[in-house]
Amino acid sequence: MSTITWIIVGVVAVGVNWFIAAYNGFVRLRNRGKEAWSDIEVQLKRRFNLIPNIIETVKGYTSHEKETLENVTKARTAAMSAEGSGNMKEAARAENMLSGALKTLFAVTENYPDLKANANFLDLQRELADTENKIQASRRFYNGTVKDLNNKIDMFPSNIVAKMFKIGKMEFFDLDDNPQEREVVRVKF
Repeated sequence: MSTITWIIVGVVAVGVNWFIAAYNGFVRLRNRGKEAWSDIEVQLKRRFNLIPNIIETVKGYTSHEKETLENVTKARTAAMSAEGSGNMKEAARAENMLSGALKTLFAVTENYPDLKANANFLDLQRELADTENKIQASRRFYNGTVKDLNNKIDMFPSNIVAKMFKIGKMEFFDLDDNPQEREVVRVKF
């Protein structure tokens, strides 16, 4: 074989290897995104399981905070429903509502020194804070993976492979555009 033939074979081999590597990179990022979303769901489930215990503990000490407790319960139910829907924007909005309701609940508990001193409540509060931190870390990991995948879909020449196999972008887990949801919850008595 001539030198030109070897060069052509070499170029084709490099092209095929690049194509395979690009496709496998998309598969790896997509699976990492699914894994990251699963990590978020695990932490959300943990939080959903802690909330009824917190509500029951608070109920024992607060008799006239019924509306706050009902709001937390409603927000928890909405978040659980949204999580199973597969709609990222709906899940994010419901999670943000639940976080706001929990902030309000903990602000209300400041008026009850006996509750704040209760060992069970303090343990539940610590567990919830730990879970919230894990949720935030999981969200950051998920969003980082989504960013990597979406960048690869947009960048040349990997965008050619993405178009060929109809690899779509993933949605970020983010706050809604509603500026009120970005504000700190304020409780007045």
